[in-house]
Amino acid sequence: MSSWRSLVVVSLALLSIPALAQKQSAQDKLVHLNQIQVIGTHNSYNMGFAPSEGKYFQEHYAKAYHGVEYHHQTLTQQLDGGARQLELDIVQDPKGGRFAHPKIVELTKEAGLPADPEFDPNHDMDKPGFKTLHLGDLNQRSSCHLFVKCLQAIRTWSQAHKGHAPIFLLIEDKQGRLGPLVGGVTAEPWTAATWDAMDAEIRSVFPEKEIITPDKVRGKFPTLEAAVLAGKWPTLREARGKVVFLLYNRKSGPDYLAGHAMMKGRVLFVNGRPGEPEAGFVEQDSGKAAEIDALVKKGYLVRSRSDYNTDQGRTNDTTRRDELLGSGAQMISTDFPVSEPAPWTGYTVGLPGGLAARCNPVNAPAGCVDGLIEPKGKDK
Repeated sequence: MSSWRSLVVVSLALLSIPALAQKQSAQDKLVHLNQIQVIGTHNSYNMGFAPSEGKYFQEHYAKAYHGVEYHHQTLTQQLDGGARQLELDIVQDPKGGRFAHPKIVELTKEAGLPADPEFDPNHDMDKPGFKTLHLGDLNQRSSCHLFVKCLQAIRTWSQAHKGHAPIFLLIEDKQGRLGPLVGGVTAEPWTAATWDAMDAEIRSVFPEKEIITPDKVRGKFPTLEAAVLAGKWPTLREARGKVVFLLYNRKSGPDYLAGHAMMKGRVLFVNGRPGEPEAGFVEQDSGKAAEIDALVKKGYLVRSRSDYNTDQGRTNDTTRRDELLGSGAQMISTDFPVSEPAPWTGYTVGLPGGLAARCNPVNAPAGCVDGLIEPKGKDK
């Protein structure tokens, strides 16, 4: 952290609560949603492997295991630790039970390995509804098996921390084959009814006033992109305590948009590209800083990844991490947030000063103070 920013943080710590709130309120009217930067987690629900599951997976799928040997705390703990972007992978299971009996349980038994703890003691996988999981049959341990329970956990945290910086929720629909196991369970294809059901499930947890939707950003502009390029993302004053839903899979965008041109009535922002009428959120997982900065300066929201397949965590290579922290990417996603360091090297990704959110290094207004985006220790 630069010396002047250090002085600002110290000065803020000395301010009275009313004075701090007054300064924050003034800044909130100037800083927009796309002018901040936060740290997120990749596959945020994933709890990794139980001992025998991990041993079996490593012995039979060594290359794949190298890339998935990580796990996360609960969503609540991650939010407590400062994550402000979470990623949830969901499959549809309208009848329930499709993913209730992962084959790895029998595979480890056949291999003579000790029995692992029950992966679903509450039998949530038997219930109908969207499920949250990573790799079918082999890696299904989730901190919230039911999508609705993930949402409820996030909203409960949000309500207990009113005034938090906006939380970005990346949603990845999963269809077809779910992992390396030949003959393993597959996920059903999504239909128009599936997409409607997903939106309805989100709205069953988060009331409309707590969601920043495409309709609210587009306003009276003819396209979402036109609104974004005109700087119409909400200010922090309007966005505090709210959530933003983003659709990760670009190929799923057309199906989600069917019958909802410009995302009218939809909850999620689709993964677009510059020049497309629905473009507002642009995924740049492997994008270079210069490419990201160009998009951010135009007004787009960008999510990128600081590490892949646990490689940086194993070698403590901080090149990509440091490049992104200096970029304008609003969301920097990692397998190893500060609260969950890589076990091999201690590699982590976090904002300077342990902040949950800060002024965007590329497009924040002049004079923006990092410590006012979400002050540490402030009673929300």
